[in-house]
Amino acid sequence: MHLSLGRSEVLSSSLRPRAATGRARAAAERDPDMRTIRIATRGSRLALIQARAVATKLEALGSTVEVVSVTTRGDRVTDRSIAQIGGDGVFVKELEAMLLDGRAEVAVHSMKDLPTDSPPELRNAAVLEREDPRDVLISRDNMFPGLDALLPAAVVGTSSLRRQGLVLAARPDVEVRDIRGNVDTRVRKVLEGEFDAAVLALAGLRRAGLLETVGGGATLALDVMTPPAGQGAICAQCRADDAETLSMLKRIDHAQTALEVAIERAFLRRMGGGCLVPIGVNAAVRGSGYAIEAVVAAVDGSTCVRRSARHALGDEESAVAAAEILADEMLAAGGRELVDNFRSTVVKGT
Repeated sequence: MHLSLGRSEVLSSSLRPRAATGRARAAAERDPDMRTIRIATRGSRLALIQARAVATKLEALGSTVEVVSVTTRGDRVTDRSIAQIGGDGVFVKELEAMLLDGRAEVAVHSMKDLPTDSPPELRNAAVLEREDPRDVLISRDNMFPGLDALLPAAVVGTSSLRRQGLVLAARPDVEVRDIRGNVDTRVRKVLEGEFDAAVLALAGLRRAGLLETVGGGATLALDVMTPPAGQGAICAQCRADDAETLSMLKRIDHAQTALEVAIERAFLRRMGGGCLVPIGVNAAVRGSGYAIEAVVAAVDGSTCVRRSARHALGDEESAVAAAEILADEMLAAGGRELVDNFRSTVVKGT
């Protein structure tokens, strides 16, 4: 696997360019004209780790792979909130552009960053097996083992309006401030005392090897801090007309994770929400059934509409339909007002 870095990126030794694996190298030697699959990714350490996970699976199938990093708008602009710099898609648009204009065959995303209305020319072709989708509260020396342990007026960092609303719903006496930067930067800001605590994705901390740095953190229950659609899942995207790459990616798709993500994204789409709206949803397949936990919240935490459901496991079509029914129930129970209010005040006010 070869890494091509856009701009200047400092990599740990495990992420520096390395030769293709023996299997992929042998295949390339047998066929010098063998196509190299170029994988587009953000340039952060965590994004490169996720791209490498996809690259390793493709190399195991005999593909020759090159990882190409780019800096997205969401990475470049860190002095304003995500809502203020464009909202949905700020971490994926540049990667999708590389697919559309032929500079890459695959783009690797955190599934939670992907809008539900991707360009029709592209396909979300594979989803890797999911990491733990829950959020985690981090603090120096793991001082706060949960939201209920936070001191009054504690400063909690998050760049997510969903997390902000749910933190304030549980603890209206704390202060929530925007915290930007990659996962390493946000951890550092907490450890240096700029924030008393922060809420991050457990999956990102694990993949980046940072959990020990924060003493393991305090994992938050799904019915307290419901994650966004797709959290913990890595998506490999390609062009819809690229049959060769589509076929290759289908071989690394994890069926259970793909179903869980399909349920969550169907719910989010039906709610009329995007990546920014304070909506959380988690689908978990267990044995012959699956459970859905969902919430929509006001940004100030003053109101939450929450529902959960359990269903027998059928096909994807029936599971998606169940998610849409749950969304309709929540919209009728006050969720529509919350979503509409968010769009008219927060989004238009950015």
